[in-house]
Amino acid sequence: MKLAIVADWLPVFAGAEHVIAEFHTLWPDAPIFTTVTNKEKIGPLQDADIRTTYLQTMYRLSGKHQWLLPWMPRAIESIDLRGYDTILSSSHAIGKGIIPPSTARHICYCHTPMRYAWEMEEEYLDDFKIPKRLRRAIKQKLKHIRRWDMTSAARVDTFIANSTTTQDRIKRVYNRDSIVIHPPVSERFFQFNPQPPTPNPQPYYLAIGRMVPYKRFDLLIKTANKLSLPLKIAGSGQEFPRLKAMAGPTVEMLGFVPDSDLPDLYRNARALLFPQFEDAGVVPLEAEASGTPVIAYGKGGVLDTVKPGETGVYFSEQTVDSLGDAIKQFETMTFDSSAVSAFAAQFSATRFKEKISSVISGT
Repeated sequence: MKLAIVADWLPVFAGAEHVIAEFHTLWPDAPIFTTVTNKEKIGPLQDADIRTTYLQTMYRLSGKHQWLLPWMPRAIESIDLRGYDTILSSSHAIGKGIIPPSTARHICYCHTPMRYAWEMEEEYLDDFKIPKRLRRAIKQKLKHIRRWDMTSAARVDTFIANSTTTQDRIKRVYNRDSIVIHPPVSERFFQFNPQPPTPNPQPYYLAIGRMVPYKRFDLLIKTANKLSLPLKIAGSGQEFPRLKAMAGPTVEMLGFVPDSDLPDLYRNARALLFPQFEDAGVVPLEAEASGTPVIAYGKGGVLDTVKPGETGVYFSEQTVDSLGDAIKQFETMTFDSSAVSAFAAQFSATRFKEKISSVISGT
Protein backbone atom coordinates (compact mmCIF):
# COMPACT_ATOMS: atom_id res chain seq x y z
CA MET A 1 0.00 0.00 0.00
CA LYS A 2 1.29 3.44 -0.93
CA LEU A 3 -0.46 5.96 1.32
CA ALA A 4 -0.60 9.76 1.31
CA ILE A 5 -1.87 11.92 4.17
CA VAL A 6 -3.68 15.20 3.41
CA ALA A 7 -4.38 18.08 5.83
CA ASP A 8 -6.23 21.37 5.35
CA TRP A 9 -3.32 23.46 6.64
CA LEU A 10 -0.65 23.12 9.36
CA PRO A 11 0.18 26.54 10.88
CA VAL A 12 -0.03 25.39 14.54
CA PHE A 13 -0.29 22.19 16.56
CA ALA A 14 -3.86 22.06 17.86
CA GLY A 15 -6.69 19.50 17.98
CA ALA A 16 -6.78 18.51 14.30
CA GLU A 17 -2.99 18.33 14.22
CA HIS A 18 -3.03 15.74 17.02
CA VAL A 19 -4.96 13.50 14.64
CA ILE A 20 -2.40 14.10 11.88
CA ALA A 21 0.37 13.27 14.37
CA GLU A 22 -1.21 9.89 15.12
CA PHE A 23 -1.54 9.21 11.40
CA HIS A 24 2.16 10.04 11.13
CA THR A 25 3.11 7.58 13.88
CA LEU A 26 1.20 4.84 12.05
CA TRP A 27 2.67 5.66 8.63
CA PRO A 28 5.91 7.61 9.25
CA ASP A 29 7.06 7.31 5.64
CA ALA A 30 3.83 8.69 4.18
CA PRO A 31 4.16 12.30 2.94
CA ILE A 32 1.77 14.88 4.36
CA PHE A 33 0.28 17.12 1.69
CA THR A 34 -1.21 20.43 2.81
CA THR A 35 -1.84 23.97 1.58
CA VAL A 36 0.48 25.86 3.96
CA THR A 37 2.54 25.14 7.06
CA ASN A 38 4.65 26.79 9.75
CA LYS A 39 7.14 24.08 10.63
CA GLU A 40 8.35 25.96 13.70
CA LYS A 41 4.94 25.61 15.37
CA ILE A 42 3.79 22.08 14.63
CA GLY A 43 5.62 20.19 17.37
CA PRO A 44 5.98 16.45 16.63
CA LEU A 45 5.24 17.02 12.94
CA GLN A 46 8.31 19.19 12.38
CA ASP A 47 10.37 16.33 10.99
CA ALA A 48 7.62 14.86 8.79
CA ASP A 49 7.78 14.99 5.00
CA ILE A 50 5.39 17.93 4.56
CA ARG A 51 4.65 19.13 1.03
CA THR A 52 2.84 22.45 0.54
CA THR A 53 1.15 24.21 -2.37
CA TYR A 54 1.88 27.45 -4.19
CA LEU A 55 -0.01 29.31 -1.42
CA GLN A 56 2.98 28.81 0.90
CA THR A 57 4.66 31.92 -0.53
CA MET A 58 1.58 34.06 0.12
CA TYR A 59 1.30 32.59 3.61
CA ARG A 60 4.89 33.57 4.42
CA LEU A 61 4.09 37.14 3.42
CA SER A 62 0.74 37.44 5.22
CA GLY A 63 1.23 35.13 8.19
CA LYS A 64 -2.55 34.57 8.15
CA HIS A 65 -3.76 31.32 6.65
CA GLN A 66 -7.37 32.41 7.25
CA TRP A 67 -7.03 35.17 4.67
CA LEU A 68 -6.17 32.57 2.06
CA LEU A 69 -9.32 30.45 2.52
CA PRO A 70 -11.04 31.65 -0.68
CA TRP A 71 -8.10 30.39 -2.76
CA MET A 72 -7.54 27.13 -0.93
CA PRO A 73 -9.99 24.90 -2.87
CA ARG A 74 -8.03 25.43 -6.07
CA ALA A 75 -4.75 24.95 -4.21
CA ILE A 76 -5.81 21.64 -2.65
CA GLU A 77 -6.97 20.42 -6.05
CA SER A 78 -3.56 21.22 -7.51
CA ILE A 79 -1.88 18.54 -5.36
CA ASP A 80 -0.63 15.68 -7.54
CA LEU A 81 -1.39 12.33 -5.91
CA ARG A 82 -0.62 10.08 -8.84
CA GLY A 83 1.07 6.89 -7.72
CA TYR A 84 -0.78 6.61 -4.39
CA ASP A 85 -3.43 3.94 -3.89
CA THR A 86 -4.75 5.14 -0.50
CA ILE A 87 -5.46 8.75 0.43
CA LEU A 88 -6.18 9.56 4.10
CA SER A 89 -7.37 13.13 4.53
CA SER A 90 -7.99 15.04 7.75
CA SER A 91 -10.53 17.72 6.96
CA HIS A 92 -12.47 20.44 8.73
CA ALA A 93 -12.42 22.70 5.68
CA ILE A 94 -10.87 21.85 2.33
CA GLY A 95 -8.69 18.75 2.91
CA LYS A 96 -11.28 16.32 1.56
CA GLY A 97 -11.32 18.28 -1.72
CA ILE A 98 -8.16 16.71 -3.09
CA ILE A 99 -8.57 14.94 -6.43
CA PRO A 100 -7.51 11.32 -5.89
CA PRO A 101 -6.30 9.10 -8.71
CA SER A 102 -9.13 7.08 -10.23
CA THR A 103 -7.65 3.85 -8.85
CA ALA A 104 -7.11 5.17 -5.30
CA ARG A 105 -9.33 4.87 -2.26
CA HIS A 106 -10.01 8.15 -0.39
CA ILE A 107 -10.82 7.93 3.32
CA CYS A 108 -11.66 11.22 5.03
CA TYR A 109 -11.41 11.78 8.78
CA CYS A 110 -13.92 14.62 8.97
CA HIS A 111 -13.75 16.98 11.95
CA THR A 112 -16.81 18.78 10.55
CA PRO A 113 -18.27 19.85 7.22
CA MET A 114 -16.79 23.27 6.53
CA ARG A 115 -18.38 25.43 9.22
CA TYR A 116 -16.95 28.64 7.74
CA ALA A 117 -19.14 28.08 4.70
CA TRP A 118 -22.27 26.49 6.17
CA GLU A 119 -22.84 27.74 9.71
CA MET A 120 -20.23 30.25 10.87
CA GLU A 121 -19.75 32.80 8.09
CA GLU A 122 -20.12 35.87 10.31
CA GLU A 123 -18.12 34.29 13.13
CA TYR A 124 -15.30 33.56 10.69
CA LEU A 125 -15.25 37.16 9.47
CA ASP A 126 -15.36 38.52 13.03
CA ASP A 127 -13.03 36.04 14.72
CA PHE A 128 -10.25 36.54 12.20
CA LYS A 129 -10.80 40.29 11.96
CA ILE A 130 -11.35 40.33 8.21
CA PRO A 131 -11.28 44.03 7.15
CA LYS A 132 -14.71 45.41 6.20
CA ARG A 133 -13.50 46.42 2.75
CA LEU A 134 -12.78 42.74 2.00
CA ARG A 135 -15.93 41.19 3.47
CA ARG A 136 -18.22 41.57 0.48
CA ALA A 137 -15.72 39.88 -1.82
CA ILE A 138 -15.03 37.11 0.69
CA LYS A 139 -18.76 36.46 1.22
CA GLN A 140 -19.11 36.03 -2.51
CA LYS A 141 -16.17 33.62 -2.47
CA LEU A 142 -17.81 31.65 0.36
CA LYS A 143 -20.87 31.08 -1.83
CA HIS A 144 -18.63 29.47 -4.41
CA ILE A 145 -16.91 27.47 -1.67
CA ARG A 146 -20.27 26.05 -0.52
CA ARG A 147 -20.97 24.76 -4.01
CA TRP A 148 -17.44 23.38 -4.27
CA ASP A 149 -17.73 21.75 -0.85
CA MET A 150 -20.82 19.81 -1.91
CA THR A 151 -19.15 18.71 -5.13
CA SER A 152 -15.91 17.64 -3.45
CA ALA A 153 -17.76 15.42 -0.95
CA ALA A 154 -18.33 13.00 -3.84
CA ARG A 155 -14.55 12.47 -4.02
CA VAL A 156 -14.60 10.65 -0.67
CA ASP A 157 -15.13 6.89 -0.58
CA THR A 158 -15.42 6.55 3.21
CA PHE A 159 -16.19 9.24 5.77
CA ILE A 160 -15.02 8.92 9.37
CA ALA A 161 -16.69 11.37 11.79
CA ASN A 162 -15.01 12.53 14.99
CA SER A 163 -18.29 12.48 16.96
CA THR A 164 -21.97 11.66 16.57
CA THR A 165 -22.59 15.41 16.21
CA THR A 166 -20.29 15.49 13.18
CA GLN A 167 -21.84 12.26 11.90
CA ASP A 168 -25.27 13.92 11.94
CA ARG A 169 -23.90 17.00 10.17
CA ILE A 170 -22.22 14.89 7.45
CA LYS A 171 -25.55 13.22 6.82
CA ARG A 172 -27.45 16.51 6.78
CA VAL A 173 -25.01 18.48 4.61
CA TYR A 174 -23.58 15.80 2.29
CA ASN A 175 -26.26 13.09 2.61
CA ARG A 176 -23.45 10.60 3.31
CA ASP A 177 -23.14 7.90 5.94
CA SER A 178 -20.07 7.76 8.17
CA ILE A 179 -18.48 5.80 10.99
CA VAL A 180 -17.49 7.46 14.27
CA ILE A 181 -13.94 7.34 15.65
CA HIS A 182 -13.37 9.90 18.39
CA PRO A 183 -10.14 11.94 18.47
CA PRO A 184 -7.13 10.44 20.26
CA VAL A 185 -5.97 11.19 23.79
CA SER A 186 -2.25 10.85 24.41
CA GLU A 187 -1.32 7.99 26.74
CA ARG A 188 0.68 10.38 28.95
CA PHE A 189 -2.52 11.80 30.41
CA PHE A 190 -3.81 8.53 31.78
CA GLN A 191 -3.52 7.64 35.44
CA PHE A 192 -2.89 3.93 35.15
CA ASN A 193 0.41 4.52 36.97
CA PRO A 194 -0.18 8.07 38.13
CA GLN A 195 2.38 10.25 39.80
CA PRO A 196 1.08 11.77 43.04
CA PRO A 197 -0.55 15.13 42.35
CA THR A 198 1.45 18.18 43.33
CA PRO A 199 0.42 19.34 46.82
CA ASN A 200 -2.19 21.98 46.18
CA PRO A 201 -3.64 23.80 49.19
CA GLN A 202 -5.79 25.99 46.95
CA PRO A 203 -7.76 23.87 44.44
CA TYR A 204 -8.64 25.61 41.21
CA TYR A 205 -10.88 25.26 38.20
CA LEU A 206 -9.17 25.04 34.84
CA ALA A 207 -9.77 26.00 31.20
CA ILE A 208 -7.45 25.32 28.28
CA GLY A 209 -7.55 26.36 24.64
CA ARG A 210 -6.85 28.89 21.94
CA MET A 211 -7.96 32.41 22.79
CA VAL A 212 -10.60 32.91 20.08
CA PRO A 213 -14.13 34.26 20.61
CA TYR A 214 -16.20 31.12 20.07
CA LYS A 215 -14.31 29.31 22.86
CA ARG A 216 -16.22 31.57 25.31
CA PHE A 217 -13.47 32.13 27.84
CA ASP A 218 -15.15 35.48 28.47
CA LEU A 219 -18.08 33.56 29.99
CA LEU A 220 -15.73 31.74 32.34
CA ILE A 221 -14.08 34.97 33.48
CA LYS A 222 -17.41 36.69 34.10
CA THR A 223 -18.59 33.70 36.13
CA ALA A 224 -15.34 33.48 38.09
CA ASN A 225 -15.48 37.21 38.82
CA LYS A 226 -19.07 36.91 40.06
CA LEU A 227 -18.50 33.81 42.22
CA SER A 228 -14.91 34.62 43.30
CA LEU A 229 -13.98 31.32 41.72
CA PRO A 230 -10.29 30.30 41.60
CA LEU A 231 -9.71 29.81 37.87
CA LYS A 232 -6.60 29.15 35.78
CA ILE A 233 -6.82 29.67 32.02
CA ALA A 234 -4.05 28.21 29.83
CA GLY A 235 -3.55 29.18 26.21
CA SER A 236 -2.70 32.04 23.91
CA GLY A 237 -4.26 33.76 20.92
CA GLN A 238 -5.80 36.93 19.61
CA GLU A 239 -8.25 37.31 22.52
CA PHE A 240 -5.61 37.06 25.24
CA PRO A 241 -5.16 40.83 25.91
CA ARG A 242 -8.92 41.44 26.10
CA LEU A 243 -9.52 38.46 28.36
CA LYS A 244 -6.63 39.35 30.64
CA ALA A 245 -8.09 42.84 31.05
CA MET A 246 -11.42 41.27 32.09
CA ALA A 247 -9.86 38.89 34.63
CA GLY A 248 -10.58 39.58 38.27
CA PRO A 249 -8.32 38.78 41.26
CA THR A 250 -9.26 35.07 41.34
CA VAL A 251 -8.45 34.47 37.65
CA GLU A 252 -4.92 33.55 36.59
CA MET A 253 -4.08 33.85 32.89
CA LEU A 254 -1.26 31.37 32.34
CA GLY A 255 -0.62 32.01 28.65
CA PHE A 256 1.11 29.25 26.71
CA VAL A 257 1.73 26.12 28.77
CA PRO A 258 4.25 23.51 27.45
CA ASP A 259 2.81 20.06 26.72
CA SER A 260 5.06 18.56 29.39
CA ASP A 261 3.29 20.62 32.08
CA LEU A 262 -0.27 19.82 31.03
CA PRO A 263 -0.78 16.47 32.84
CA ASP A 264 -0.03 17.99 36.25
CA LEU A 265 -2.13 21.05 35.43
CA TYR A 266 -5.10 18.83 34.64
CA ARG A 267 -4.48 16.41 37.52
CA ASN A 268 -4.42 19.13 40.18
CA ALA A 269 -7.56 20.89 38.98
CA ARG A 270 -10.86 20.48 40.75
CA ALA A 271 -12.64 20.39 37.38
CA LEU A 272 -12.16 21.44 33.77
CA LEU A 273 -14.57 24.13 32.55
CA PHE A 274 -15.55 23.69 28.90
CA PRO A 275 -17.98 26.45 27.84
CA GLN A 276 -17.85 26.18 24.04
CA PHE A 277 -19.75 24.22 21.41
CA GLU A 278 -17.24 21.93 19.75
CA ASP A 279 -17.92 19.19 17.25
CA ALA A 280 -15.60 16.92 19.23
CA GLY A 281 -12.95 18.45 21.50
CA VAL A 282 -9.94 16.62 22.91
CA VAL A 283 -9.44 18.88 25.96
CA PRO A 284 -12.31 17.31 28.00
CA LEU A 285 -10.88 13.87 27.20
CA GLU A 286 -7.40 14.89 28.35
CA ALA A 287 -8.90 16.13 31.61
CA GLU A 288 -10.85 12.90 32.13
CA ALA A 289 -7.82 10.78 31.26
CA SER A 290 -6.01 12.67 34.04
CA GLY A 291 -8.82 11.80 36.45
CA THR A 292 -10.34 15.29 36.44
CA PRO A 293 -14.11 15.71 35.89
CA VAL A 294 -15.57 18.18 33.40
CA ILE A 295 -18.22 20.91 33.63
CA ALA A 296 -19.29 21.35 30.01
CA TYR A 297 -21.79 23.17 27.86
CA GLY A 298 -24.12 20.30 27.01
CA LYS A 299 -23.95 20.43 23.25
CA GLY A 300 -21.78 18.87 20.56
CA GLY A 301 -19.02 16.33 21.01
CA VAL A 302 -19.10 16.31 24.83
CA LEU A 303 -22.40 14.44 24.62
CA ASP A 304 -20.28 11.45 23.53
CA THR A 305 -17.38 11.94 25.92
CA VAL A 306 -18.69 13.35 29.22
CA LYS A 307 -21.00 11.12 31.27
CA PRO A 308 -23.19 13.21 33.61
CA GLY A 309 -22.85 12.23 37.24
CA GLU A 310 -19.87 9.96 36.55
CA THR A 311 -17.27 12.06 34.72
CA GLY A 312 -18.83 15.52 34.95
CA VAL A 313 -21.93 17.70 34.63
CA TYR A 314 -23.52 19.75 31.85
CA PHE A 315 -24.91 23.27 31.81
CA SER A 316 -27.64 24.12 29.33
CA GLU A 317 -27.03 27.76 28.34
CA GLN A 318 -23.93 29.84 27.68
CA THR A 319 -24.79 32.27 30.48
CA VAL A 320 -23.25 33.15 33.82
CA ASP A 321 -26.33 31.91 35.69
CA SER A 322 -26.44 28.55 33.92
CA LEU A 323 -22.72 27.91 34.35
CA GLY A 324 -22.83 29.13 37.94
CA ASP A 325 -25.66 26.72 38.77
CA ALA A 326 -23.69 23.83 37.27
CA ILE A 327 -20.63 24.72 39.36
CA LYS A 328 -22.76 24.88 42.51
CA GLN A 329 -24.25 21.48 41.65
CA PHE A 330 -20.78 20.09 40.98
CA GLU A 331 -19.52 21.22 44.38
CA THR A 332 -22.16 19.02 46.08
CA MET A 333 -20.94 15.93 44.21
CA THR A 334 -17.99 13.55 44.50
CA PHE A 335 -16.12 11.88 41.65
CA ASP A 336 -13.76 8.90 41.62
CA SER A 337 -10.66 10.01 39.69
CA SER A 338 -9.73 6.41 38.82
CA ALA A 339 -13.21 5.78 37.39
CA VAL A 340 -13.07 9.03 35.43
CA SER A 341 -9.73 8.03 33.91
CA ALA A 342 -10.95 4.50 33.18
CA PHE A 343 -13.93 5.89 31.27
CA ALA A 344 -11.59 7.93 29.06
CA ALA A 345 -9.48 4.87 28.20
CA GLN A 346 -11.85 4.02 25.35
CA PHE A 347 -10.65 7.22 23.65
CA SER A 348 -6.91 6.63 24.04
CA ALA A 349 -4.46 7.13 21.20
CA THR A 350 -3.83 3.39 21.15
CA ARG A 351 -7.50 2.62 20.61
CA PHE A 352 -7.71 5.39 18.01
CA LYS A 353 -4.83 3.92 16.01
CA GLU A 354 -6.33 0.43 16.19
CA LYS A 355 -9.63 1.70 14.79
CA ILE A 356 -8.04 3.82 12.04
CA SER A 357 -5.77 0.94 11.01
CA SER A 358 -8.79 -1.34 10.80
CA VAL A 359 -10.57 1.06 8.42
CA ILE A 360 -7.48 1.50 6.25
CA SER A 361 -6.86 -2.24 6.03
CA GLY A 362 -10.54 -2.94 5.40
CA THR A 363 -10.82 -5.38 8.32
